[in-house]
Amino acid sequence: MLLALSSLISACSDKDWRSASREPAGIAPDPQTQHQAVIEFYAADAFSWRGWFAVHTWLAIKPENAAEYTVYEVVGWQRPGLRQYQTTTPDRYWYGAEPEKVLSIQGDKAARLIPQLKQVVTRYPWADQYRLFPGPNSNTFPAWVGLQIPELELKMPFRAIGSAYAD
Repeated sequence: MLLALSSLISACSDKDWRSASREPAGIAPDPQTQHQAVIEFYAADAFSWRGWFAVHTWLAIKPENAAEYTVYEVVGWQRPGLRQYQTTTPDRYWYGAEPEKVLSIQGDKAARLIPQLKQVVTRYPWADQYRLFPGPNSNTFPAWVGLQIPELELKMPFRAIGSAYAD
């Protein structure tokens, strides 16, 4: 039994995060052809064996006529944990795991909510903290944003461990 469990765990942990796919999934609107404002929240299985139990979540915004998205996410390996970056592909695989859209808002509603969302991000109270369980972690951040802006109507995935910490 112990040998079988050991083999199973090692089979799932032999992936190297440095070589895991970070390719775009092709599910985000292309900023070159989509001129409307866009807000998207994504989730992908956490890396390695953690993906059996949990997802990593992040959000991306693209103001009207913008050439790139701004992605906001929390990671545990840097300080501050809350980071943002510009990209044309906010839907990249999360170290080998294909992302899914949790929420997509486009057009006038997105254009109206983006300034509020940018303000809320600057007030995230745990930007310098990260704890796998019970949080704050990568799932706490989008959940907290959703609580600050109820009009988003964000429903976090069941496996977004740490999202309840935002309450």
